[in-house]
Amino acid sequence: MTSRYDRIRQLLSDEFEPESLDIVDESAKHASHVARTGVTGGETHYHVAMVSRAMTGMSRLARYRAVHAALDAEFKTGLHALSLALKTPEEASS
Repeated sequence: MTSRYDRIRQLLSDEFEPESLDIVDESAKHASHVARTGVTGGETHYHVAMVSRAMTGMSRLARYRAVHAALDAEFKTGLHALSLALKTPEEASS
């Protein structure tokens, strides 16, 4: 079985063909959420920084929605929170 990290990386790579993709598991910072959510085992909170041409022409909200849609299955199986930094190559180089 693959880790959530690996699945997120694969899903985002397939959907957005990013020039750069950094994923950080921040679940340990949110260990207190276990009591409230009942989700155990970590892999619940991630930060994603992605640079992709696919973001060109999209508003910030549209970018967030696209990533959330790509990761819908992960949210349904325990992914609780996702912080995002999404840029086009032009935005990343300025």
